[in-house]
Amino acid sequence: MRSFQVNITEADVADLRRRIAATRWPDEVPGAGWARGVPGDYLRDLAEYWRTGFDWRAVEARLNLYPQFRTEIDGATVHFLHVRSPEPDATPLLLTHGWPGSFVEFLDVMGPLADPRAHGGDPADAFHLVVPSIPGHGFSTPLPEPGWGTHRTSLAWAELMRRLGYRDYLVQGGDVGAVVALQLGRNDPEHVRGVHVNMLLTVPSGDPAELDGLDELDQQRLAALARFDTELSGYLKIHSTRPQTPAYALNDSPVGQLAWVVEKFREWSDSEAVPEEAIDRDRMLTIASLYWFTGSLGSSTQFYYDDADQLPRTSDGAQPAPKPIVAPVAVAVFPKDIILPIRRLAHRDLPTISRWTEFDRGGHFAALEQPDLLVGDIRDFARSLRDALVPNR
Repeated sequence: MRSFQVNITEADVADLRRRIAATRWPDEVPGAGWARGVPGDYLRDLAEYWRTGFDWRAVEARLNLYPQFRTEIDGATVHFLHVRSPEPDATPLLLTHGWPGSFVEFLDVMGPLADPRAHGGDPADAFHLVVPSIPGHGFSTPLPEPGWGTHRTSLAWAELMRRLGYRDYLVQGGDVGAVVALQLGRNDPEHVRGVHVNMLLTVPSGDPAELDGLDELDQQRLAALARFDTELSGYLKIHSTRPQTPAYALNDSPVGQLAWVVEKFREWSDSEAVPEEAIDRDRMLTIASLYWFTGSLGSSTQFYYDDADQLPRTSDGAQPAPKPIVAPVAVAVFPKDIILPIRRLAHRDLPTISRWTEFDRGGHFAALEQPDLLVGDIRDFARSLRDALVPNR
């Protein structure tokens, strides 16, 4: 494991600013707002702030306050933060980001999780934090070969925790990080003592009986899932089938990349007019800058293709039932998420769900939007498992 610090050259920063200034802006249909995608007036303003107001060096200095490392696992370069709590008996916790996110999502939760004493909390709630970047994302690049989807990433996380000496640990994630966290629970049941997710996809099996008697809220969630499939999942279909083609444009135009990312921050968050209602503007641009400076937005989309390509199949082409998760599972539901779970279906797929929390605010990017709520829910879940956790070094 090699120590790592973020150190983007001044030439790269200047190149980003030059490319933003040289953007060839497209025409747009007047009065469309956000209905057809990101509106030009909003994106021009955000891009100009990225070019002239956003302070990358201040961001870089903050990122380098955290202990960072890179290591090789199964042929891939894996970047991760390892934030040891000052409390020696802290519980190990692995946090996995989603897309279009990065380890930056967790900047506002790492302090309270690792050092609750310093943040007005109970030191018994402390965690040793491991925060890796999924291969193909950010500083976990370049991708060495195909196949880095959910299953392989979860195996890499299990190996990372083994190398760090953690015998028992908890895992947490949202978006694809939630899928990885659940798969890690399946693949490393001897060591994963609990799985906390703030996104859960629950899909009807096709049996009409399982939908009988759904209340109004769950009916709305079914309708939202249908809308996601028909209107809001274009990115997912492209990533899952032809990720290389848009990668050329995403890797060449910072404004094009910004539009691809910021659309998700607006549509998936607890915002109405602009994403800044829910997510700090500098934090969004930090994530966009990491993708840009590492040239990894294109490679990050390969995760979806590899997931679709690597799905196990039976001899008749069907998908077998996933391995069960024996560890307790906690589900945190934020009401403005793009996909919301139906509890009845969730328990069908995950019978070890032991905690279910419905919040009254927040969206898909919980660690960015509602860090205090997320921290509190993780702490409460960990407290319920404390007797089952073996002290680590």
